[in-house]
Amino acid sequence: MLNSRYAAPLLALLAPLILYGGALVSQYGFGLHPCEMCYWQRWPHQAAMVLAALALLLRRNEGAMRTLTLLAALATAVSGAIGIFHAGVEYGFWEGLTTCSTGQSGPITLDTIMAAPIIRCDVPQWTLLGISLAGFNAIFSFAAAALVLTLLRRRTTSAA
Repeated sequence: MLNSRYAAPLLALLAPLILYGGALVSQYGFGLHPCEMCYWQRWPHQAAMVLAALALLLRRNEGAMRTLTLLAALATAVSGAIGIFHAGVEYGFWEGLTTCSTGQSGPITLDTIMAAPIIRCDVPQWTLLGISLAGFNAIFSFAAAALVLTLLRRRTTSAA
């Protein structure tokens, strides 16, 4: 059985890991190339994974574990906020970037530039029930961050 002491940092690690993993699967498995704002949403998830992993590694120090878990939850929420901004751009609520990205990595040559797909930030590549991947990232990121914060709070009140 999972020790309730570790529930928050474990969720703080697993939620961004799953969301980031889903982004990589959609990119490399299904060919949904990320735009610039998609990459922006990944950075806080990467930070959250590192912070949560550190929280678990430092589990003997209750204060450090709680602080790092809180920071991981906030990083996940930042990804959700970027997801809201991105979804708003996709739905035309506000203007986003004026540039597009190619999603190319590695050496850039004229041939790779000409062959690369242009990825617009204002056009969702995939939706389900009218919700884009950016929208789903926002929903799941905020839900995960809220749940981690709830678990942290419960742990504080039960320890008191």
